[in-house]
Amino acid sequence: MYFNDVHIFYYVIIAILGLFVGQFVDWVNTRLPEKKKIFSLEIFKEYKKVFKPNYILMIINSLIYIAILYTFGIQNTIIGNLDLIKFLILTPMLLSVFVIDYKMQIIPNRLNLTMFEIGLVFAFLYGLSNIAISINMLLGMLAGAGIFLIITLLGGFIYGKEAMGLGDVKLMGALGLYFGLSNIIIIALVSFLIGAILSILLLATKLKKGSEYIPFGPFIVLATFISIFVPFNTILNILLTIFTLGMYKK
Repeated sequence: MYFNDVHIFYYVIIAILGLFVGQFVDWVNTRLPEKKKIFSLEIFKEYKKVFKPNYILMIINSLIYIAILYTFGIQNTIIGNLDLIKFLILTPMLLSVFVIDYKMQIIPNRLNLTMFEIGLVFAFLYGLSNIAISINMLLGMLAGAGIFLIITLLGGFIYGKEAMGLGDVKLMGALGLYFGLSNIIIIALVSFLIGAILSILLLATKLKKGSEYIPFGPFIVLATFISIFVPFNTILNILLTIFTLGMYKK
């Protein structure tokens, strides 16, 4: 049986892998904020003693893995599978950003740096087949970090405090390496839209107070997953319709 030209066997394998990776994300989320090591024999022995399955993260990661496999399929070459591979690697890091920033209002530098380092590797690999793709990814890095850095500096100048944390700036810079120039701009716009809508809902329902900090990382993560699964032109048309109050006609 095949789904989108991929045998069901591969979906089973990727789903099981997603469960294990999702549990690993839970472990990482307890270590990174405290700047503790992730890998070592002693840590593994310690983890076995306190092991407790996080079924929510396991299931979410597994479902996203299945969706990524369905969306991108399996190609005949390594270069052809780069999109599939990079998003499988990026997903658990995005989930870590979501959870840690939501709970602690920080995005660990080690997490951002890991995303950045892996992104550079993919930029190099894409360049082996088409240097223009690598250039676009580097421009995406500059644009992603630049947009949020300008907002942060303006917030500090106008309001006397950061409009968003530098962790968000680093995150957007790293994500630019995965998505390129056009897509990282789309991610920025979608994250602002999601942030505005959810912030209004949180304030209206009094789940958050007006003076209370609302982390922006989860909004970036949601926008990133939308960009992975929804075609660029579809998102662009929706944004143009929203921001022009329906006056935009395709």
